[in-house]
Amino acid sequence: MTKPKRLVLVLQDLLYGGTQRHALELARRIDRSRFAPEFWMLCAGGDFAPQAREADIPIRWLSDRRTVTFSSIRELRRAVATERPDILMPLTAVPNIWARIFGRLHGTPCIVATCRGGGNIKRQHERFLAGLAHQHIANTQALKNALVALGRSDEQVTVIPNGVDTDLFSPDPDGMRPWRKVILCVARFVPDKDHQTLVRAFDLAFAKVPDAELWLVGDGPLKNRVEFGLRRLACENRVKIFPGGPDLLPFYRQASVLALSSLREGLPNVVLEGMACGVPVAATAVGGIPEVVEEGRTGFLSPASDPEGLAAGFVRLLSDDDLQERMAHEARRVALEEYSMAAMVARHEELLARACGAG
Repeated sequence: MTKPKRLVLVLQDLLYGGTQRHALELARRIDRSRFAPEFWMLCAGGDFAPQAREADIPIRWLSDRRTVTFSSIRELRRAVATERPDILMPLTAVPNIWARIFGRLHGTPCIVATCRGGGNIKRQHERFLAGLAHQHIANTQALKNALVALGRSDEQVTVIPNGVDTDLFSPDPDGMRPWRKVILCVARFVPDKDHQTLVRAFDLAFAKVPDAELWLVGDGPLKNRVEFGLRRLACENRVKIFPGGPDLLPFYRQASVLALSSLREGLPNVVLEGMACGVPVAATAVGGIPEVVEEGRTGFLSPASDPEGLAAGFVRLLSDDDLQERMAHEARRVALEEYSMAAMVARHEELLARACGAG
């Protein structure tokens, strides 16, 4: 019997986030007869650690600090050199830089880089480091096109869209639709998510739909700045902020609209999760979002940094119950047919088998 290939997924941390959730789902669903997944983390932060342990996924912390340090980078090099994984798959920017470099230095047989965010081409220094990976995985066609433009061949970059657990993320089983007009945004408070534009858009929509509410779910370094900015707006009392957490389903099931105001994106998990729950989307047309959200069919798209355009989508959805319901059904259908978790895992298994000969 062939021994499973040791697959090391290198992450910055296991805090709540779309990439971390993606890694967890991939690792716990992948065929263990062919691949033996484990997590290596460059810093502390273990929100998803209990789920990983429950799924019998080994976890290795390379540092107990909250940020990446020289020491954690040094520990990553030592681990790559001594542990000799069969496959290195770094996720997020910093792991994609250093795991590739150390993997090449120490002869890792198969390095599969990932590009999952709109700003990652630059952040991961793909112009200089792309050639260190044997294969690339991009979660949108737009990111693949950018990598090919830098010199990667078509065969070296595979598009694998994110998957969503459509059994878990589903509409209310009793068929209850939201009775409040909730605009939901699930996103970390970081510059790329541009919460300032979202809040301005909601303030404009609130003037036309005064019973609307905005729910912001997430954590991050800019949270206090967003809270401070709300104090100057008429809509302040209609905005609620909740901490991030592992169970987002109750939020999705109470939402009338899923909102995202990002400046840059790959393929956001929250869009797929919301659509799987039957929530239409109003978002910026950046990264892979237009590949998932079809204008006028499953949601409305607007340019980045355009609060008026985003607000128009909010108002249309909150003012027309029939339109909202039609889009909700279509969003659920698209999630079921095109973005199942099983399809995502199968595509990874096929790529890894091709890249490293894993049976």
